[in-house]
Amino acid sequence: MPEQPTRQGLVVDALFGFAVFAVVAIAVGADVSGEGDQALGYVMAFLLGGLMLLRRPAPVLVLLATCVLVIGNYVIELPTIGLAIPVAGALYSAAEAGRTRWAAGGSIALLLVSTLARLGQGQDIAYLLGYELATTVAVMGAAIALGDGARQRREGARQRERIAALDTQARDAEAAERSARERTGIARDLHDAVGHHLSVVSLHAAVATEALEEDEADLPTAREELAHVRQASREGLRDLRATVRALREPGAEVEPIAGLAHLESLVGSVRDAGLTVEVSGSAGEGLPGLVDATAYRVIQEALTNTLRHARARRARVLLERDGEEFVVTVTDDGRTVDVPVREGSGLTGMRERVRMAGGAVEFGSVPAGGFRVSARLPVGGGV
Repeated sequence: MPEQPTRQGLVVDALFGFAVFAVVAIAVGADVSGEGDQALGYVMAFLLGGLMLLRRPAPVLVLLATCVLVIGNYVIELPTIGLAIPVAGALYSAAEAGRTRWAAGGSIALLLVSTLARLGQGQDIAYLLGYELATTVAVMGAAIALGDGARQRREGARQRERIAALDTQARDAEAAERSARERTGIARDLHDAVGHHLSVVSLHAAVATEALEEDEADLPTAREELAHVRQASREGLRDLRATVRALREPGAEVEPIAGLAHLESLVGSVRDAGLTVEVSGSAGEGLPGLVDATAYRVIQEALTNTLRHARARRARVLLERDGEEFVVTVTDDGRTVDVPVREGSGLTGMRERVRMAGGAVEFGSVPAGGFRVSARLPVGGGV
């Protein structure tokens, strides 16, 4: 595609045209044969130089027009201006614009016409073919080679710019993806750290309110429930602080807040909220840290959902090793959901955590009544 001239390009082309005019004009003035109209020779020099202003938008047209003018210069017997010098600028411009074949073809055509015409005029064949032809071919070839080299350098620069732009886009996309993953991780951690404790607080606060609103206020029950509220709030703040510290200081030593070592404490808080929880099985030896934390979060989310939504009285947590997998199953005897389960942030976060550990999770209603969550985690895939 022809290059559209800019203001700087027009200045360069004007200087280029002046150089062509000056060289041809010097050749016209230096002609000692005395033949031809010198004034028309200078007009020819002006026309050849002026064509350079069109070399960017119409390089092939400039090349053809230059060839016609050079041939016309000899047909009407104007002062001798040579062959290679007048067309060098046009050849360079055509090759620079990617029209190398046109430049080569124009050069060959000019050489053939000029050589045959001069041989027909009886000029010395040894001088014509042995010296002048070689010199002319060298100058024309140099002009084409310089133009093609400039085009390749320009295209190389553009290619590097495109590669740099694509690289920048890829880095931006990677940064956006990393930021999205970080936001998702923060949301998941905050939900896990605070959601369970707030659910416990809400349940105990509701019981305390009911105890105080009775005709005869049950103060001991209210005090007991408020004590559970206070305990759950402390644990929630502790987990929240640990999560924020881990996010703010990734390399800092933070006491793990998610792990099966804390399972008894988790189950105790759920039992205090009024749900009977039975735990059976064990994790066994050598459970990777990632799998351990993921299993704890699955149990925490499942029991929290049971407290908030299931209206259940009992829940059962089963831990078992199945070959190279650690299986965590949480079931309750709450209400059966007949429609497909709509995943909220909790279930979505649970699925994401299990996927990060290389496992799979299933959840849904139990035909006999209740809800079941089952996660299978590869023991060899965690760290």
